[in-house]
Amino acid sequence: MYIPSHFSEERLDVLHQLIHDHPLASLVTMEAEGMTANHIPFIMTPPTHDAPFGTLRGHVARANPVWQNKDPVLLIFQGPSSYITPSWYEEKKQTGAVVPTYNYAVVHAHGTIATVDERTQFLDLLTQLTDRFESTRGSPWAVADAPPEYIHNLMEHIVGIEITISRLVGKWKTSQNKSATNRSHIAVQLRDDQQHRNEAMADIMERQLFEE
Repeated sequence: MYIPSHFSEERLDVLHQLIHDHPLASLVTMEAEGMTANHIPFIMTPPTHDAPFGTLRGHVARANPVWQNKDPVLLIFQGPSSYITPSWYEEKKQTGAVVPTYNYAVVHAHGTIATVDERTQFLDLLTQLTDRFESTRGSPWAVADAPPEYIHNLMEHIVGIEITISRLVGKWKTSQNKSATNRSHIAVQLRDDQQHRNEAMADIMERQLFEE
């Protein structure tokens, strides 16, 4: 991924937060027929000595050959994104020398796929996944709510996967190449643009201005 220095995001906690908030990854692999992308939700486990960037955990259908891939893989986590109209720039009124752009935040994770085969560990993985995505619900559903035989049979048809991240790259293209005045004004306009619901991008831009 091409990343000009002013768009680079390297803080591990910020990269992890985007993955947490936007857990559906495009998992890109090289197969015999060419590049293939699968779309899989993942949870992140904290960094350790052996996995300084953290580990991604999820599951796929056993019929999906992706879990057998032993080559390096790329996971793309797409965060907030927004179209930026030239009418939001101060230069529009002054010179008219402005053009549209598109702001976005994205994380690329690199690693290799390992399978989670041991039965207890696999069940623990499924429980962690479920607990993560049910945690905000008023009456969370739990794996233990389903009949054990049903879960046992289901596990025969899916495979747990684990990807220890070897490289983690972030790109926050959020108008950092514009003046603080322009960026502040864009954030206000994004928040007021109710039709396209751009509050998440406005939050990012305002946070960056506050941190500078």
